[in-house]
Amino acid sequence: MPAGKSAKKTATKSGSKTPKKRRWSASVKTVSTYPPEGLFTKSAVAIARTLASKKVSPKGPGSGMRMLNFYINRAGHNLSTARRRELEKAKELLSERIAQRKK
Repeated sequence: MPAGKSAKKTATKSGSKTPKKRRWSASVKTVSTYPPEGLFTKSAVAIARTLASKKVSPKGPGSGMRMLNFYINRAGHNLSTARRRELEKAKELLSERIAQRKK
């Protein structure tokens, strides 16, 4: 063993009895806009149309795309395969709207 190094093992956190910390993403809120309640349970067309609207995304559909990505990433493994497929379809529709807007 090299000089100055101790043979102690560091304690792991798995054995600690501290309460679980809340995830930082749970407290993230948008100040200016809120997507309507239950939006992400609707069809892909309805999601893309709503997120591209000026009411929900005043800075444009790119802002709506960020909201959708955040929702998908935060939901993680809790999304069913069918729901994830519908949300991915909404992302495609929204990206088409973004591409049309840039032309």
